[in-house]
Amino acid sequence: MAAESKFFNRELSWLEFNQRVLEEARNESIPLLERLKFLAITASNLDEFTMVRVGSLQLVQAEGDTRSDPCGLTPSDQLHLIGERMHAFASAQYECYLRDLEPALIEAGFHRVCPNELTDRQAHHVQTLFEQEIFPVLTPLAISLSKSEEGKPARKKASKKKQAAESAEAKVITEMPVFFPDSDVPSFPLLINQSLNLCVRLAPAAGSEVPRFAIVPFGRNRQRFITLPSDSGFSFILLEEVVTRFLAQLFPGEVIEECVPFRITRNADMELQEDQAFDLLSEMQEIVNARRQSACVRLEVADHGSATVREFLQTSVEVADEWVFPIPGPLDLSAFFRLTDSQGFDALRYEPWPPKPSSQIDPLESIFTAIAQKDILLYHPYESFDPVIRLIETAADDPDVLAIKQTLYRTSAKSPIVAALKRAAQKGKYVTAIVELKARFDEQRNIEWARDLERAEVQVIYGVKGLKTHAKVCLIVRREPQGIQRYVHFGTGNYNEITSKIYGDASLITCNEDLGADATAFFNTVTGYSQPQRFRQLEMAPIGMRDKLLEMIDAEIERKKHGQKAVIQAKLNALVDEQMIEALYKASQAGVKIRLNIRGICCLRPGVPGLSENISVTGVIDRFLEHSRIMYFYHGGDERLFISSADWMPRNLDRRVELLVPVEDAGARAKLMTILKTHFQDNVKARRLMPDGRYEPVKSSGVAVRSQEVLYNRAVQTVDEAAHAARTMFEPHRRPGTDE
Repeated sequence: MAAESKFFNRELSWLEFNQRVLEEARNESIPLLERLKFLAITASNLDEFTMVRVGSLQLVQAEGDTRSDPCGLTPSDQLHLIGERMHAFASAQYECYLRDLEPALIEAGFHRVCPNELTDRQAHHVQTLFEQEIFPVLTPLAISLSKSEEGKPARKKASKKKQAAESAEAKVITEMPVFFPDSDVPSFPLLINQSLNLCVRLAPAAGSEVPRFAIVPFGRNRQRFITLPSDSGFSFILLEEVVTRFLAQLFPGEVIEECVPFRITRNADMELQEDQAFDLLSEMQEIVNARRQSACVRLEVADHGSATVREFLQTSVEVADEWVFPIPGPLDLSAFFRLTDSQGFDALRYEPWPPKPSSQIDPLESIFTAIAQKDILLYHPYESFDPVIRLIETAADDPDVLAIKQTLYRTSAKSPIVAALKRAAQKGKYVTAIVELKARFDEQRNIEWARDLERAEVQVIYGVKGLKTHAKVCLIVRREPQGIQRYVHFGTGNYNEITSKIYGDASLITCNEDLGADATAFFNTVTGYSQPQRFRQLEMAPIGMRDKLLEMIDAEIERKKHGQKAVIQAKLNALVDEQMIEALYKASQAGVKIRLNIRGICCLRPGVPGLSENISVTGVIDRFLEHSRIMYFYHGGDERLFISSADWMPRNLDRRVELLVPVEDAGARAKLMTILKTHFQDNVKARRLMPDGRYEPVKSSGVAVRSQEVLYNRAVQTVDEAAHAARTMFEPHRRPGTDE
């Protein structure tokens, strides 16, 4: 990054984040299968980055847009730097796998068997499996290559829209095992995004010198790792190697000259023209379908493939040279997630840290009673997500509950919360669900949930036109002896009981009158045509959150100018917004002490004299995904604490419906403050962002502090102390109906 730039490029910053994840895969102090998992995460992360960010920049470049980002890079500049970085990163990934992890896996009992290493018993097993389960399913697809195309170099992409249109015209390919020049077979099949395929080069037909090609697609659901019989450990062979071994059965009578695995990544940055969408549900389904036909962004091909095969594939899918990635090992390292779940290798995993029950909630009493006594702050996954599920399930069955209103952004495949909402509606309660259909890569699931909820007579709102509803809030309206009472859950993470076990997030459950009124106003604003109302305590993006945050920063600046103590602390997933960064720079220059804990993208340059010398930035990569958003302002001693669904990015502050939630209860505030302090104390898994964009380990000057371990041990200790207190209390049995 140029020294004169005040900002880091967001794409390169994200790639640095993924580099830190890769460092965990290289860390020999981490259990072996956890290291493999981190490596698989880097591959999965990079796939999504390529689909969305690279795909978006390629579209912008194709449209001729030359505008620069805040650090002065045009789309072409960014693509060039990203491409270089991605190639270097791919090399580092495979160096990690082939040099470090695979030898260690073999020593631990995992053996990836090559076809020439099969024992007679294993070879027989593989042959039987191929003939009975694999061969009947595979469909080799012939490719027509006209003489005019023979030897044609790979073309630069002129228009993404044109490519998408051409791809859409592709037909289902005939099941011919070979092709002949100038045949009527379509030119190239419409391959599934990020699925594994084999490119087969056959000997030219008699009397011809034109190469012949066929594609063997594996589809999306084929089992990649085939277990082999072995006397000890876990032996497996990759599906592509099995198919290659028996390829002659797919092409009888043909001379097979080459077989090369490859994989394509398509652009997933499809835009919905909401102003023209009459039926949003149908329009979103079309977006999902369009991704299957979008232009190719990246081509990964096994590096043993010849130049002939590589040029053929590159020309066929129309990718430029810089987006062709020769791969020196198994393609799609994200698939190795499956190996990390192998049974019988517990010693190669982290010690289990099961979520602990909250000591604030008595499982034998009504959860409404517990909430009425005081606000409940939960910190997942150290504390269980079960109270949130229990709250909604109890509300569904409680005859005194009149209504449930909830946002749903990402949910699990078998969500108990969705089941509870359906049950509540079927029992006659007024149930409203805001299902965000535009949640990227969860569109199909959310479309299905929306239809399912509608069939159960839930009032379903498909988000807000022009915005994504990313806020995490559930409102329960209950009739009680003293009148109507509102119970509210606010969260920093999704209503997903699966990810709640691996994502670090905060939950606030309250019956605070002001927050209940604000939650009601929020749903009225989002579900109706009413103008946004003024909240008592909440702030909402895109209409008030940015102004509130800037106001809080400005207040710290003013106090510092008057010689008072001024402190800002924030834990976020990403810091990208230019206006927010400029405000932090201004605060730093005024002398405000600013500490940021940011997991991923950070476009702010910390520690630059005269600009940001009072700002420090750290980030933690560990066994749980840091996902919570917590903000603290000293505010002249009247400390302000917030949790939020929003990162400090333009999309969150300007193009999404988000909530900023104050934490006012004394007990909840003390707990949240301790959590925030613990994150900043990490000197084991934390990395410090340097002024030049590099990350360095935080230097330890004393006792080692691994924040996630401290938080988990604290949750365990709290449960143990509560159990001990319960054992030392004696409660006599009383005659029912008396206080005697």
